[in-house]
Amino acid sequence: MDHDALFKQLLRVFFVEFIKAFLPQVDAYLDPSSIEFLDKEIFTRIAGGDRHEPDLVVKAKFKGQNTFFLIHIDNQASAQSWFPRRMFEYFAILHIEQGLAVYPIALFTYASPKRPEPDRYQVVFPDMTPLDFCYRVIQLNRLNWRDFIRNPNPAAAALMTRMNIAPKDRPRVKLECVRLIATLKLTPAKSSLIRRFVDSYLHLSKSEVRQYNREVNTLKEPEREAVMEVMNEWEAIGEKRGRRLERLEALMDYLRGRFSRVPKTVRTKLEPLSPAQLKQITQALPGFSDLSDVDRWINEHR
Repeated sequence: MDHDALFKQLLRVFFVEFIKAFLPQVDAYLDPSSIEFLDKEIFTRIAGGDRHEPDLVVKAKFKGQNTFFLIHIDNQASAQSWFPRRMFEYFAILHIEQGLAVYPIALFTYASPKRPEPDRYQVVFPDMTPLDFCYRVIQLNRLNWRDFIRNPNPAAAALMTRMNIAPKDRPRVKLECVRLIATLKLTPAKSSLIRRFVDSYLHLSKSEVRQYNREVNTLKEPEREAVMEVMNEWEAIGEKRGRRLERLEALMDYLRGRFSRVPKTVRTKLEPLSPAQLKQITQALPGFSDLSDVDRWINEHR
């Protein structure tokens, strides 16, 4: 799984909710109707000409004003000593290239280490400090998940899975994530995005599943019924995805048996196919003479 892409998608889909949950001071002056994502823009480094692509850059207005500013969010999946300097470089590039004020945010999503991450980059001399650059730090593994369980916010529900969770609390945290989803009544696509976080970062063992079920049974109706409905939907999606993966693996096994060496690029091309298309191409395989027929079939049925 591409974890960076997963976090980036969450921030795009639930950007306003993310700001509300983790940066209420920014929410107080951000005009949500003015938001424009600029994250696909490539910014050229001032010195050296290297190409940089910040994780997420949002252009927005101040409430009640016609003044724009930028919000830069950098998702950091591992601890890096050079990260503060990179935050400053992005700030400088964005500020110079766009000519706008930049609000820099560092989102640390790794499980360890749990030491506090720095929130500034300095250039210091004995007699002066010509540069004292600071940025906001959201370090999930230092946040208490209990502070977010009563916050009906989908961004908080997803990111709760990466917060400071004691092993014994994992089933409870999963239940709280599902309970929040049931309360919010999200669209299937948005609910599926949260489910991917829960499945990725709170995959329970058999003993944890038993504890989770006991926790569910303590809920009162109609909350218990709502939680069960969400879980049934997630299980159905999981079963459907599992059957699709089984069909894809069977198809790959057939191709290996038929053509011996099968490049990894073939699987990459097959993965976007729907279950119905996987079934159709499997039925068509006996008529294929070589792997180029796979490309031809995909192009014809795209």
